[in-house]
Amino acid sequence: MNAPYPPQPGQPGPGPNGSAIAITTKFFPLSFIFLLVKPFITVNGQQFPQTGWGRTVIPVQPGQYQVHVHTPYFLPAKVGPADVVVPVGPGQTVELEYKAPAWAFSPGSLGAPPQQYNGMWVLWLSLGVLAFVIVCCCGVSILNATNN
Repeated sequence: MNAPYPPQPGQPGPGPNGSAIAITTKFFPLSFIFLLVKPFITVNGQQFPQTGWGRTVIPVQPGQYQVHVHTPYFLPAKVGPADVVVPVGPGQTVELEYKAPAWAFSPGSLGAPPQQYNGMWVLWLSLGVLAFVIVCCCGVSILNATNN
C-alpha cells in the first residue's frame, strides 16, 4: 500500500485523517467503444460519480471496504464486474487498478496494480479467425481471376 500523494485536479484528496482509496480504471485500446461510457464505482454500496477513465481518489475513514467496479454497456448491461475487499489504515492511500475485460462476457480485473486484461484469448482467437477468413477470400479471388 502506498503513501498518499496529490490526486488529479478536480478530485478530492484523502479524508481528514489522510486515508483514501485510489482506483485507476483502464480499458484495452481495441475496446475503444468504452470511450462512450464511464466506469461505475461503488464503495460499500455507495456510488461515486465518475468523470471518465483514469484515477479516482475516494476519501475514507480507516477500516475495511467492499469495492465494486463495472462498466455499463448495451449487452450485457454490466461489463467486467469485479469486487475486492480492502483494508485501509490511518493515513494510508490504497492503490487499486481496474481493467475492463477485452471480451465483454469476461469478468474485469480489480486489485493491486498491475492487473491483466481478462478475455484476451477470446479477442486473439476472434482476430485470428477474421484474418483466416480474409486470407481465404483473397485466395479464392486470386484463384478465380487466374482461371478466367
